[in-house]
Amino acid sequence: MADSDGEYASDDELKRNGKRTADGRSKQTKASWEDVKRSWDTVLETADSGLSLAEIREAEKRRRLLRDTTPLQRGIIRHLMLVLDMSFAMADKDLLPNRYRVVLNNAIGFVREYFEQNPISQLGIVGMRDGIAVRISDLSGNPAEHIEKLMQWSEQQDPQGNPSLQNALQMCRGALYQTPSHATREVLIIYGALVSIDPGDIHDTINDLVADRIRVSVVGLAGQVAICSELCKRTNNHDGNYSVAVDEVHLKELFFAATTPPVTRTPEQNTASLLMMGFPSRTLAPKDHVSFCACHAKPTREGYTCPRCGIKVCRLPIDCPICKLTLIQSTHLARSYHHLFPLKVFVEVPWSQAYRSTACYSCLTPFPARPRDSVAAAPAVLGGRAGAKGSGKQQDGEQKNPKPELKGVSESGRYACQVCGNHFCIDCDVFAHETIHNCPGCQSDTRDLEKDTAVAVPDGGPTPMVMDS
Repeated sequence: MADSDGEYASDDELKRNGKRTADGRSKQTKASWEDVKRSWDTVLETADSGLSLAEIREAEKRRRLLRDTTPLQRGIIRHLMLVLDMSFAMADKDLLPNRYRVVLNNAIGFVREYFEQNPISQLGIVGMRDGIAVRISDLSGNPAEHIEKLMQWSEQQDPQGNPSLQNALQMCRGALYQTPSHATREVLIIYGALVSIDPGDIHDTINDLVADRIRVSVVGLAGQVAICSELCKRTNNHDGNYSVAVDEVHLKELFFAATTPPVTRTPEQNTASLLMMGFPSRTLAPKDHVSFCACHAKPTREGYTCPRCGIKVCRLPIDCPICKLTLIQSTHLARSYHHLFPLKVFVEVPWSQAYRSTACYSCLTPFPARPRDSVAAAPAVLGGRAGAKGSGKQQDGEQKNPKPELKGVSESGRYACQVCGNHFCIDCDVFAHETIHNCPGCQSDTRDLEKDTAVAVPDGGPTPMVMDS
């Protein structure tokens, strides 16, 4: 074996890796470990119909959008308990810097996304460590409080002890027991250990969860556990929601999948009921007049007045501390409405239909030009054996180097709305489905509005004024 400085080498290695100079000394050559093959540089668009990095990234974006958009009955008022494993298993470093830090960072992002998608819902956080369940934050609709508590735990506490799945479920059951029947009761567990130190029979706890109609979902970090699989199946009507993350990206996808409200399948949940809500008005007192809010008992000048009892609260949405009336704004209902009627998936536009647009309808980004090989018409079939032979060679060439297909990726870079037919780029497609949940083309279409507002002018009546152009 060659030495690290390259001075000594055997004859066999010199024959393979290096050459001798005129004075007999070996010539310094590159070591084998220095020839690093970077796989991410080999994926290029070539004449052999390879895939470019842009196409792979576009396929990844479209993969998140290709889901079932069938309108289903869902519970838009949710009560979710987030259970985080804080045991010794979270100190493992298969996720850098360790599982504990990665899970807490994803939990902070999950809290923001959860209240962005479900503004009239509530959330509570529970931890598992030292064989007991610890309450990190109470069930509330204020994301700032949950994020502040998670940051404090991230800075002050380290993972230790054993987890107790039964104690965590009992604490979640106690917190969700007093929630109204019209709202969903859910538990999301991030479980990193393969053991659970329970004080009793966990199957009795599972029976209590089924009786209270509490749904449990589990995201594993180490491996699949039998009791977690049984827990998810029994609490979700034999439709288990138990997954194991393979890497950090997959963990985030499974984490954020819980932001979508679950489908109501049981007959008890399908029963429609009316819910009374209040839409308070914002008030601002003069500088010399400061009053306490009923929710936090803090002196404030501005707030929202309950339309039923007249008490002041500082933030919305919230349940009135006095009369228990749900206080929200109209925008909160609008942001929760898209779960019931999701935006349809945009379809891919082939080159044969790409002539209709040259730029994205939303951001006006120019679309890629049509390549020459697709512009050229199909070769004419020549008469006789020569034409058949030529076409046969072309077919053999096409079958020899077939271009790999990516599911959901448009060859023209255009994606069309199924309602208005406008073409959009991939970035606007993702933005419309994940952020605004509306099609910009459908929202800007005023043809139906013009028909509704058109007024017939009677004979002899005044004619509408015409503006000079």
